[in-house]
Amino acid sequence: MNPQERDDDMSYGAGFDDVLEANRAFGADFHLSGFDGIARAGIGMLTCMDSRIDPLGMVGLEPGDAKIIRNPGARLTPTALEAMVLGVNLLQVRRILVVPHTRCAVASSTAAEISARVAAAAGVDDPGMEFHVVEDQIVALNDDVRTLSEHPLIAGQAQVAGFLYDVDTGLLERRA
Repeated sequence: MNPQERDDDMSYGAGFDDVLEANRAFGADFHLSGFDGIARAGIGMLTCMDSRIDPLGMVGLEPGDAKIIRNPGARLTPTALEAMVLGVNLLQVRRILVVPHTRCAVASSTAAEISARVAAAAGVDDPGMEFHVVEDQIVALNDDVRTLSEHPLIAGQAQVAGFLYDVDTGLLERRA
């Protein structure tokens, strides 16, 4: 389906048959049953929600190895910080990677531009919400790495580093 098209039938469950079919196939070979939920590789990662990013694959990990937090722009929001504190203190996270990426919409647009794009896509004049942008990815990355590194519930328990992921090559470059 074209992403710009809307389902005429928005009733409960409509349009999810393919997802449920894929889930049945996944469940037939499910191997994480009984897993305790720790980060087996000791990794926590904060990255963007961009679908060009394969957080586990890009660093050679498998499901169960890491705690992955995703949001627009890979920013250390209060919710992301909470998740990292829980990961470090309860789920054996010992290394945290903060990973924004090249060609990120929230790092290459203004809040007004994103708001206008959302309004146009939704067919409304004003989406009625604030969209956060990243004015300088590297400055933001350094700030987020510093905040995590210095947080009293993380400092001394986990190493923190910042990387820029190139969506065209699949490679990471350490930047903080």
